[in-house]
Amino acid sequence: MSGPRNKERLDREIIAMRVAKELPDGAYVNLGIGIPTLVSSFVPEGNSIFYHSESGILNCGPIADEGEEDIDLINAGGQFLKPFPGQSFFSSADAFAMIRGGHVDVTVLGSHQVSAQGDLANWMLPERGVGNVGGAMDLAACAKRVFIAMEHSTRDGKPRMLKQCRLPVTAPGAVTLVSTDLGLFEITPQGFKLLENAPGWSPEDIQELTEAKLVISDSLREFRLR
Repeated sequence: MSGPRNKERLDREIIAMRVAKELPDGAYVNLGIGIPTLVSSFVPEGNSIFYHSESGILNCGPIADEGEEDIDLINAGGQFLKPFPGQSFFSSADAFAMIRGGHVDVTVLGSHQVSAQGDLANWMLPERGVGNVGGAMDLAACAKRVFIAMEHSTRDGKPRMLKQCRLPVTAPGAVTLVSTDLGLFEITPQGFKLLENAPGWSPEDIQELTEAKLVISDSLREFRLR
């Protein structure tokens, strides 16, 4: 069986690497669980990014290598972090005060669904009876910019980029940028704008796996990894 569904997609590390290139130098950034946690390993050389965690850490280091784990040094997703010069530690209450005070420049979150209006739904799967909003609601509502890093389709091939979210919405109109295993997309008044496509994927291929209508950038180019 042929068609875009069987083409090779970008791996999770590449999705994270592409998001990392969008983080401005000197930004305070919070990373959600899943693919977003990988972003801290791909900060562009020469940039200083101050990673914030709801667990009460500012200036988090990258994920610790096996055998170097410190049980007292974890991110909000429970992953062990490397010690990093200039790290500071505080209560979770203070961490949320920083978020709610508008001090986080960018949050990178995963999502089950994103709508063409920039709504995100990432906390509840009603059919499984599971859901945990965690810090996502605060981050989506209060961070200055919200980036999404996710796979383009569900495991059974259903699109995640929709005309309207069908799952309970975490925050309406919050998303500004989406990075998937098929491309990089900006949220505009006209909907999802395709900025970059994965190698071997045409805009028509990507549209076939996207429910919402795509707007194609006049400067469309292949996924930028360097």
